[in-house]
Amino acid sequence: MKFSTKAIHAGQKPDPATGAVITPIYQTSTFQQTEINVHKGFEYSRTGNPTRQALEDCLAALENGKFGLTFATGLAAEHAVLATLKPGDHVLSCDDLYGGTYRLFEQIFKPNGISVSYAKGIPVEFEKAINGQTKIIWIESPTNPLLRTLDIAAICEIARKHRVKVVVDNTFPSPFFQQPLTLGADLVVHSTTKYIGGHSDLTGGAIILNDEEWYNRLKFMQNAIGAVPGPFDCWLMLRGLKTLAVRMKKHEENAVQIAEFLSKHKAVSEVYYPGLKDDPAYPVAAKQMTGFGGMVSFKLKDGNEETVNSFFRKLKVITLAESLGGVESLVCYPFTMTHGSVPEKQKEAVGITRNLVRLSVGIEDPEDLLEDLSQAL
Repeated sequence: MKFSTKAIHAGQKPDPATGAVITPIYQTSTFQQTEINVHKGFEYSRTGNPTRQALEDCLAALENGKFGLTFATGLAAEHAVLATLKPGDHVLSCDDLYGGTYRLFEQIFKPNGISVSYAKGIPVEFEKAINGQTKIIWIESPTNPLLRTLDIAAICEIARKHRVKVVVDNTFPSPFFQQPLTLGADLVVHSTTKYIGGHSDLTGGAIILNDEEWYNRLKFMQNAIGAVPGPFDCWLMLRGLKTLAVRMKKHEENAVQIAEFLSKHKAVSEVYYPGLKDDPAYPVAAKQMTGFGGMVSFKLKDGNEETVNSFFRKLKVITLAESLGGVESLVCYPFTMTHGSVPEKQKEAVGITRNLVRLSVGIEDPEDLLEDLSQAL
């Protein structure tokens, strides 16, 4: 079954009770048990819910995985993965990553005995940094916010040699453009708030994997900690998935035009987009992705915070806001927004500077977006 068909049908058979074609919203906290521990597969909605089950099955199918788990937010999903570690274990991450993940590493898990270190996104650098306590290599590709593409297959090959698990945050490309499990990753995480939901009207997270033992541990975490999405949010995510393929094509189509426009603009010093053929990320991205996504980052020439603020104030169609992946175009300022919790020296060392802008390209008419960027610049 092809991707677009799976997005509409996987895990979503007509309701057996009524024949409803669309999965119902099972807005209930509990389920009838006819005898002690005898029920129809569900007992309490923290543990499992039919709407959530449909979503988890669909996401697993789209990532070519066996098991899916969903959470109230992307960070709740990440927390569940890290909660399977023990004091003394080591996580090796890429150095360019979402500020919320960095905060989770540094302020939640490091004080509880998990060590974390960071490597530049080159396979050889990961191999150098692995030690005897390394249990997980954690990567994003493309990265947030500098859209660097890591060679997932090469990193996974190194990890297998050292018996280390690889976790890939696949939020930016979505499963439409990239399936890390097929490249050798052990586990995929998503902020389903973003492209999977697609309409900026929910928060959610997901984990997809093939390892049954690890799945059972994560399923226990999901139920025991309880950071699960409600049935209505699950239904909205299912609804978003049905149009994921057509939306991602349009996001990319618009992003390519905008990246090319920005790369030639006199007010812009650098553009980060893996779909530009002169971008260092292009060769790896072209090898492991079927498209380049809707995220574009760029730096304003001679920009400081006030210059960037002036640019933001002049935008009329594009909105200054946190988040990404919605149908509307959003622009954000990583230095103080998404990466505000990252120390300034760390940000500058990676390249997250005060003149950096991250743009989530929506599915509006590209001419309107280009006109808006042109007049603001």
